[in-house]
Amino acid sequence: MKTEAKIRKRKDAVRGSRAVSAVYSGMLQLLYPLRCPVCDRIVKPAGERICLECLGRLKILTPPWCMKCGKKLREEGEYCADCRRKAHVFQRGRALYEYESAALPIYRFKYGGRQEYAEYFGGEMAEYLGNFIRGIHPDGLIPIPLHRKRRAARGYNQAELLARAIGRRLEIPVYTKFLVREKNTIPLKYENPQERQNNLKKAFNIARNDVKLEKVIVVDDIFTTGSTMDEVSGVLKAAGVKEVYFVTLAIGAGI
Repeated sequence: MKTEAKIRKRKDAVRGSRAVSAVYSGMLQLLYPLRCPVCDRIVKPAGERICLECLGRLKILTPPWCMKCGKKLREEGEYCADCRRKAHVFQRGRALYEYESAALPIYRFKYGGRQEYAEYFGGEMAEYLGNFIRGIHPDGLIPIPLHRKRRAARGYNQAELLARAIGRRLEIPVYTKFLVREKNTIPLKYENPQERQNNLKKAFNIARNDVKLEKVIVVDDIFTTGSTMDEVSGVLKAAGVKEVYFVTLAIGAGI
């Protein structure tokens, strides 16, 4: 009887905690209403994470896509022109959106303090890329790290927020301290492919060697030339990781 009473007490406590959480979430919605990741206005109808009229403005990548990097294929074949020219270090990757349709929302997400976008974007990545992610059976997700100075200035790492949102939904561990960025590189968008590659040399390092990971998925917001993914994949493989895959929020059309 005492055991049953304890179980009932625990269940009541859980229900009470959930009720408090629901009330707290409701109050936050009233005080700090979510903004649409597309138009940046307060989401309508309330309770959604994106305005219903904005749903179609973000273009989800559809087949055929490159079997290596996931770019939309513009011609026949298994690989895009970029991947035919360059041998990548990573195994394979996929992205959710065509970059052109998501460029402005991603800019606000990264530089405009819109951390709340991560729940919607991460949820969409988990839904549409979930089969790809599960099929890999990864030991964990690793977000591309920011240098400590850049993170301090921005206040958060958008790749980490995406990884956590995906990890919660797919029940995959997220290792935020496994990899570190030791070199505060200049923004890669201002450089050509060769400059990117040179800029990223020795930019990353392993911070933890007490965790054994053999198969991982790296998470980032944008894939362009693949220089960052290749550099990170090389560092991870040198540390004993056997297979490195990636998922990103968006991907460009090519070099």
